[in-house]
Amino acid sequence: MSTVAFDVAAVRARFSALENELAFFDGPGGTQVPDEVIDAIAAYLRESNANVSGPYETSRRTERLVTDSRLAAASFLGSAPDEVIFGANMTTLNFALSRTAAREWSEGDEVVVTRLDHDGNVSPWLELAHDLGLVVRFADIRDDTTLDLEDLAAQLTDRTRVVAFPWASNAVGTLVDVARVAELAHEAGAIAWVDAVHYGPHGPIDVAAAGADVLICSPYKFYGPHLGLAYGKSELLERWRPYKVRPASDEPLGHRFETGTLPHELLAGFVAAVEYVDSIGWEAIQAHERELGERFLEGLPDSCTLYGVNSMDRRVSTFAFNVEGQSPRTVAERLGERNIAVWQGNYYAVEVMKRLGLDEGAVRAGIVHYNTADEVDRLLGELQTF
Repeated sequence: MSTVAFDVAAVRARFSALENELAFFDGPGGTQVPDEVIDAIAAYLRESNANVSGPYETSRRTERLVTDSRLAAASFLGSAPDEVIFGANMTTLNFALSRTAAREWSEGDEVVVTRLDHDGNVSPWLELAHDLGLVVRFADIRDDTTLDLEDLAAQLTDRTRVVAFPWASNAVGTLVDVARVAELAHEAGAIAWVDAVHYGPHGPIDVAAAGADVLICSPYKFYGPHLGLAYGKSELLERWRPYKVRPASDEPLGHRFETGTLPHELLAGFVAAVEYVDSIGWEAIQAHERELGERFLEGLPDSCTLYGVNSMDRRVSTFAFNVEGQSPRTVAERLGERNIAVWQGNYYAVEVMKRLGLDEGAVRAGIVHYNTADEVDRLLGELQTF
C-alpha cells in the first residue's frame, strides 16, 4: 500500500467528464481533462484571442501566453525554454523533424527503430528510407516484451544516424531503460530519439538525465488538449536548417521548427495541464497507479492471457490481454455496453502485435491516476463473466 497521501475523490471532483457511469480505461488513447484546462481554453478565447505581433493588448497577452507555454514545457521536460517545439501532434512533429534531421544524411545511412514502438516513431523513418535510400533496422523485443538491448546494440554501425525508441510501450506498457539506450546510441555516434507519448502521464521526464537528443510527446495524453510537444537539444536545433516560411522568426530556437500560427487557446490549456499535474505530484500519481495496477494483475481471471511484464516492475499501468474464445472486438464492445471504456486492435503498435503473433491485436485497459479501485474491480468482475 502507498504511504503517499492521495485523495482520488478530490482528484475526480476536478473533472466534470468523470461525473458519469463510464469507467475510463481508455487513457492510452487520450486522457480526460480537468475543468481548469477547459476553463483556461475558454478564458483565452473570451479574453485574449489574437495573433502575435500586434500593437494592442490582446496580442500582447497572447505573446505572454506563448512565453508561459515554453516555460511550462521546459518545466515538464527538464529542458531550456528555447529547446521546446509545439505542433499539431506527435506524428506530425516526427515527420517534420525527421526530415529536417535527414538533410544532413546520405544514401546508405541507417536508422534503428524497435519492435516496441508506436508506428508514429517507425513510419517516418520508413518513408525517409524510401525517399533517400536509407536503411531502417529493427531492434527486437523478448517474449516478455522487454527491449532486447543486446540485439539493439548488434544493429548499430558507423552508419547509424538515429536510434528511435519509446520510453514506454503504448500497447503493452513495457518501460524502456531510456538512459541505457541513449548511451548505446551516443557510443555509435547516433542521435537518441525518444517517443515519450505513452510515458507522459505516468512519470516525470528529465531529458538531460535520460540522455535524449530529441523527445516527442502529446499533451492530450497527460490531461491537456490535442497538441504535440517536442524537445530538441540546442546544438542540434542550431545546426539543423528548418522548413519554415522566410519571414518567420528564428528566435527562440525551437520556434524555427514551428510552422504557421500556433493554436494559442490550446497552449493556454497546456499550461493549465502542467499546473494540474504539478498540483498532484508525480510521487502520488505513481504510487496510486502502481497500487491499482497490482490490483488488476492480481485479479485478472485465468481465462485472460496477459501480454507483457506480469508485475508492476518495468512497466506502466497499461495492460494488453485477450479473453479465451473471444475476439478483442467482442470483448471491447461488450465492456462498452457495460459502461467500461477499453480499446481493441493494435493501437498503431504494428510491430509489437506482429512479434506477438496477434493478428487481431488485443484488448487494452489503461489505468491513470483518476481511476479508482472500484472501477478496477468492475472491470475484473465483467471479465469474469466471459
